[in-house]
Amino acid sequence: MKKDKTDLNLQELVRLACLSGASDARIIASDDISVEDNLAQFCSTPQCESYGLSPSCPPHVSGPSGFRKLQTRLRHAVAVRIIVPSAALFSDERGDIMRLLHEIVADVEQAAVRMGCSGSKAFAGGSCKKIFCRDYADCRVLSDGGECRYPQYARPSMSGFGINVSKLMKTCGWPADINVHEAKSDADSMTWVAGLILIG
Repeated sequence: MKKDKTDLNLQELVRLACLSGASDARIIASDDISVEDNLAQFCSTPQCESYGLSPSCPPHVSGPSGFRKLQTRLRHAVAVRIIVPSAALFSDERGDIMRLLHEIVADVEQAAVRMGCSGSKAFAGGSCKKIFCRDYADCRVLSDGGECRYPQYARPSMSGFGINVSKLMKTCGWPADINVHEAKSDADSMTWVAGLILIG
């Protein structure tokens, strides 16, 4: 990405994220992303039900140390969030919401690549195995070394890299609890899911 086009291209990526379905998107410096080793450890202790099910979750990812290496060479990032009813994340809608999140960050990543930022990397939330391949017994990549069924959309989960998502929200100027200033019943409460794209 040419230096004089950086701001313009980043703004275009923000617009794309919102057009693709994000409620909000923000440009941040990659070194403002807090990465904590202990957060990544929660994937294994206590063990997440998705642990080891896909190449985008521990122990198959490079973890916090790998993310920190990316931060040293990819200086910009776009953070995205989707605001949804809290109840939706505990219903059959959860899969569709998480799939949309993966699709948004993947679209932004690929747009950045087309702009010349070939090292751009997207991260989402949730296990791609449960989101895209829940009807299959195994991940094809892990079971027989085959090709991913959804390479255009499946992206690594932020959890496995120790990304502190609450701090990420604060960095973006987004309240972690979007119901604090509104008197809403539990049925009306809202929450969010978030994703991240490192650009460079």
